[in-house]
Amino acid sequence: MKFLYILSITVLFSFFNLVNSQALKSPNGELTMQFSLEKDGMPTYELSYKNKAVIKPSHLGLELKDDDTSLLNDFKILNTDTSTFDDTWIPVWGEEKEIRNNYNELAVSLKQNKTNRIVMIRFRLFNEGLGFRYEFPEQDNLVYFVIKEEKSQFAMTGDHTAFWIPGDYDTQEYDYTESKLSEIRGFSEEAVTVNLSQKSYSPTGVQTSLIMKTNDGLYINLHEAALINYSCMHLNLDDENMVFESWLTPDANGDKGYMQAPCNSPWRTIMVSDDARDILASKMTLNLNEPCKIEDTSWIKPVKYIGVWWEMITGKSSWDYTDEVAAVQLGVTDYSKLKPNGTHAANNANVKRHIDFASEHGFDAVLVEGWNEGWEDWFGHSKDYVFDFVTPYPDFDVEAIHAYAKSKGVEMMMHHETSSSVRNYERHMDKAYQFMKDNGYNSVKSGYVGDILPRGENHYNQWIVNHYQYAIEKAADYKIMVNAHEAVRPTGICRTYPNLIGNESARGTEYQAFGGSKPNHVTVLPFTRLIGGPMDYTPGIFEMDISKFSPNNNSHLNATIANQLALYVTMYSPLQMAADLPEHYEQFMDAFQFIKDVAIDWDKSVYLEAEPGDYITVARKEKGSANWFVGNVNGNKKRTSNIIFDFLEKGKKYKATIYADGKDAHYKTNPQAYTIKTKKVTSKSKLSQLSAPGGGYAISIEEIK
Repeated sequence: MKFLYILSITVLFSFFNLVNSQALKSPNGELTMQFSLEKDGMPTYELSYKNKAVIKPSHLGLELKDDDTSLLNDFKILNTDTSTFDDTWIPVWGEEKEIRNNYNELAVSLKQNKTNRIVMIRFRLFNEGLGFRYEFPEQDNLVYFVIKEEKSQFAMTGDHTAFWIPGDYDTQEYDYTESKLSEIRGFSEEAVTVNLSQKSYSPTGVQTSLIMKTNDGLYINLHEAALINYSCMHLNLDDENMVFESWLTPDANGDKGYMQAPCNSPWRTIMVSDDARDILASKMTLNLNEPCKIEDTSWIKPVKYIGVWWEMITGKSSWDYTDEVAAVQLGVTDYSKLKPNGTHAANNANVKRHIDFASEHGFDAVLVEGWNEGWEDWFGHSKDYVFDFVTPYPDFDVEAIHAYAKSKGVEMMMHHETSSSVRNYERHMDKAYQFMKDNGYNSVKSGYVGDILPRGENHYNQWIVNHYQYAIEKAADYKIMVNAHEAVRPTGICRTYPNLIGNESARGTEYQAFGGSKPNHVTVLPFTRLIGGPMDYTPGIFEMDISKFSPNNNSHLNATIANQLALYVTMYSPLQMAADLPEHYEQFMDAFQFIKDVAIDWDKSVYLEAEPGDYITVARKEKGSANWFVGNVNGNKKRTSNIIFDFLEKGKKYKATIYADGKDAHYKTNPQAYTIKTKKVTSKSKLSQLSAPGGGYAISIEEIK
């Protein structure tokens, strides 16, 4: 009798768990997500990969402002809905000609007992990871609400190794630190380096996309997708229990989101694999975004460009036109009466030289920075009316430059530095975009340097995220492509608005002129920053000793020439710059040939080798062509890369031109040592190639007909 009673209790307990628990498997069956409610009605999930725990039981919910109940617990399951999706879509540009979108979905509708509020948590499980988001349907009991904090948790199974940058509301331009999770607190102070706008929030705060590796060889990536009308998510680590929790960017009032139902959060993403190459190849972030909303995309095209830029970044030249004034009032200051300083780079003669170089070597466009009035006092003064985006300096003739570029078959790329005066930019945006169209500019590089105006706002809160989105959509109205610098890190929105052809939103090449970046930086970025979309990294520097042409700058670029060539393949972007000065390329024209040849749009990408912080090797097939290009970037230590050319079509012969580090190359002591050799290859060929510290190699492969 006692036995029967125990058995009955066990069956009842199992039944209780069954109705409060839901399991979801990935299409290939390797990932399993379990959702359940705890006794107090708190939503909880966990994730496993090949029967190994990846995310231990982790809580979900939101804390609301001025609301004692919030949306944290006291829920019951109202209903559940499961479905499967499998489709293929064609991107406007990308790493692949077509992308498969295949997932299994579980939507759990929850009702809060006390308030009768309804919240849906939607889970999508792909072969490479999990996405989940909160959805708030239209209802009487939840219409307008303010988020105090989102409480999504990611409970780690151990003290993983992570590549991280400090959590910050205003910048992502940090070098990555490699450490155990338990060491983040100890390294946080030295990890926060000086930036023109920054605001850290916690000694254990980190930013997404975060890449980790477990002791048993699992790679885990945490990020978000489809960041629309919501604050950017950071992570804060409870380093006693190894639990990450979401940490949204606040506004000037400290609030983290103003919501009106029906609405939803962005997707929270967890990628996992025992092969690092799967993380790089994943298109999960794009697949969690809406399909393209631009009906006619014929005007959106990948761009390879040069620019009047590096000479100012390095201090050789200046953005400003004169040294005679300390302050400018637009429309009042008369530049025609001021003496030029002689260092202003955006002058007609210099720009025409760049147009000539672009035309001669087959580049699509020329970027010119510092062309417009206002650079004498553009930064650091909390100045609202800082630029008007249409008035050039006296030495830059907009119409003449446009006509000259057109005669040479080269397009001009606009530059809009906003100095983070967001209201001013929106005030001028229509006029500025129309000015671009009138003068033949079809792409713009925008910038948000310095603290955000209105004062007190941050670069990544809901209000400014909405501004970045407004700028993209407004640009689409004018058929203009956008390359936004210092904006919020990308979350796959380029699928929905492919006129967003690039972002900076990380520590780019410019920091090599500000003291240098770690030599393995470019072996980390594809695992972190590029998970959300392409980066305008501005590679291709051939002269690493900055003092040789800018005597007051003692910075050294920590890479070899072969490494810089490889970046055009390993750092995917439809927007690629040859960032160095034309005269430096003219010293190494044989190496420069690879930059001229390399494609920027692809039919297929194959990740051959990958280990975050150490090395990445990628092969890509040029769109609409039989040509392939291979890039390898290497970290801090010398390494031999071994690859097989089995990505090539069987039965065909190819000519491979290999641009590699010289035998004594080193990013610091001998960065310009390289070799170029050619060989015939087939799909059966193998290559064993030395990569120097901070080095790499690049290969162009052409079919022999």
